[in-house]
Amino acid sequence: QMQLVESGGGSVQPGESLRLSCAGSGFSLHYYAIGWFRRAPGKEREGVSCISRDSEDSYYADSVKGRFTISRDNAKNTVYLQMNNLKPEDSAVYYCATDQTDCTVARGAPTPYQEFWGQGTQVTVSS
Repeated sequence: QMQLVESGGGSVQPGESLRLSCAGSGFSLHYYAIGWFRRAPGKEREGVSCISRDSEDSYYADSVKGRFTISRDNAKNTVYLQMNNLKPEDSAVYYCATDQTDCTVARGAPTPYQEFWGQGTQVTVSS
């Protein structure tokens, strides 16, 4: 069964950092572009970042540019999201998902494919 598992969330103060992990189970993540999304209470889901299938291209939402970095380690079958200088507005449940449109879903476009989503990991940024 294809499955994604997020980890690395937690509660931090503004300005601190977290590294989220998205680990694949039952399939190889390097076949897919992988996106990170977040949803805060009362808000719509937002595409945060995405790494292309070949890892040559990355996407970042304007709100996180310069602070977040997406990467992958194919040997570990894991995609990471390094989150630096966290702000209270970053508080949300963060999800990773396949993006078979090669990152256009993270940009807000629909996908005709069956994507695979993780269960999410909570990130809370507060003083």
